[in-house]
Amino acid sequence: LVGAALIAAGLLLAAAPPAVAERIAVQSAQLRPADEGDGVELEAVFDFDLPWTLEDALHGGVPLYFVVDFELYRARWYWFDERRVAAELTYRLSYSPLTRQYRLARGALALPFDTLGDALGTLRRVSRWTVFERGALVPGARHYAQVRMRLDTAQLPRPFQIGALTSRDWTLASDWRNVPVGPELGR
Repeated sequence: LVGAALIAAGLLLAAAPPAVAERIAVQSAQLRPADEGDGVELEAVFDFDLPWTLEDALHGGVPLYFVVDFELYRARWYWFDERRVAAELTYRLSYSPLTRQYRLARGALALPFDTLGDALGTLRRVSRWTVFERGALVPGARHYAQVRMRLDTAQLPRPFQIGALTSRDWTLASDWRNVPVGPELGR
């Protein structure tokens, strides 16, 4: 009887879906000429939810840093592809228990939000970020770009960095997503 119960429990555990690490998905990403100047801007939409561990840390006063990485390459047949541009955009998400507001900062600009959902909604959309000047494109060459978003655990307080090394809950990142580089960007 005990053996049958152990076998049944083993079958139930085997049938359970495996635990999946929280991921960020890149829903869309595109480059477009800037409205003013000679720059090229990135528009991207990411999809993710905060694991409860990160949400709990955020409510405990730990700011979370999200980084959007962008790279532009020139393809070469005779050698490794040449990286022409590497850009990084950092967002700081924090919570103030005193005002009960979330704060999303990008550089010197900080926006207050009443709900975590509103703050995450803004964080998930990158718009009008100038990632390179048109002069970075070599005329007649083939270029490709890629983008990703990740939680930067290196900017967490030390005790959380140690926990982040051993816990899947602190691993939040997307895979690199290719972004088309059209010929109209080189003009």
